[in-house]
Amino acid sequence: MVSRIELVIDVTDRLALGERASVAATIILPDPSDLPERPIICFAKMGGGYSRGYYTNELPGPGSGAQAGWHAQRGWIFVAMDHIGTGGSSRHAAERLSYQLVTAAAVAAEEDILLRLANGIVAAGFPPIHQPVRIGIGQSMGGGLTIVQQGRHHCYDGIATLGFSAVHSHPPRAPGGAPIYVPWVPRDGLFEQPATVINQAALRRGIANETSDDVWQALAWGFFYDDVPQEVVEANLTHLDQITLRTDPEPTEDPADWRSFSTLAQVTQASMTPGAVAPEAAAVTVPVLCAMGERDIVPDPRGEPRAFKSSGSVDIFICPRMGHMHNFASTRALFWQRIEAFGEMCAAVKAAG
Repeated sequence: MVSRIELVIDVTDRLALGERASVAATIILPDPSDLPERPIICFAKMGGGYSRGYYTNELPGPGSGAQAGWHAQRGWIFVAMDHIGTGGSSRHAAERLSYQLVTAAAVAAEEDILLRLANGIVAAGFPPIHQPVRIGIGQSMGGGLTIVQQGRHHCYDGIATLGFSAVHSHPPRAPGGAPIYVPWVPRDGLFEQPATVINQAALRRGIANETSDDVWQALAWGFFYDDVPQEVVEANLTHLDQITLRTDPEPTEDPADWRSFSTLAQVTQASMTPGAVAPEAAAVTVPVLCAMGERDIVPDPRGEPRAFKSSGSVDIFICPRMGHMHNFASTRALFWQRIEAFGEMCAAVKAAG
């Protein structure tokens, strides 16, 4: 029987922000009898506009089950954490939440969890976990943060980027549909006011005849497959509109326990820029899984391996009947099976030295 642990981890001393900082985490533990000889711990990061409930709760749609519980039933320890500045984690001024700071907060929180597991104090009756296989996964923007964290801190034995391109993430369009135009904001210009947009000329030309209807339809097609109920699609896209356009104070409660009204503006702005995480991707030495839906924001799936210049193993998986929001899809369990197989391979690689 799996169990659920909720934590709020203080990371103040690791960030030098001059104010208290914390990271909210949910740990889904397997039954101790299901633990493999070499335990696997999966640290999961969400995309923009979503909270850790994206992994830990069963989401609406034609599929069934929650990803964290699915993996825990098969012996994995699954940890989903809200990025600092989002969900249940502490809030800070947007200009302070850079890639570097967000990943540093994640490293601090993950080290705390690993220490609790090693000392056998994460939950009563759960055995100490020593030298586990550590997997990092991230959906959408969370995939970019996973790459940056691994490239800088080398804390995982394998990473899976889920619906994120290390080359250039960009929303797809339906056959014959209008393209989506996205500003390219470089990471080194994010503290400028206003932020530098390096594709201004193309952007002006592209959006001249673009309507909000065009964008809505393109996002609906790329983010959700045809069998996802319309009310689920509309609720999610309306939420993304609200967090993009909102000018009033942040609501005290989020509309659903898998969404977040607070976002990482700097990280989100840069995540659609070509080569946004290229240096860190090139520095990743562990196995990589590039997994995505049949419709996703990865324009050239088979071109992804070239971003991971230092890795000896880069796999690609394109999941059928799935859009960018994977855990709402009817084929979500197939997606999770592929991640499980990747984790087992990483365990074998680690065992082989």
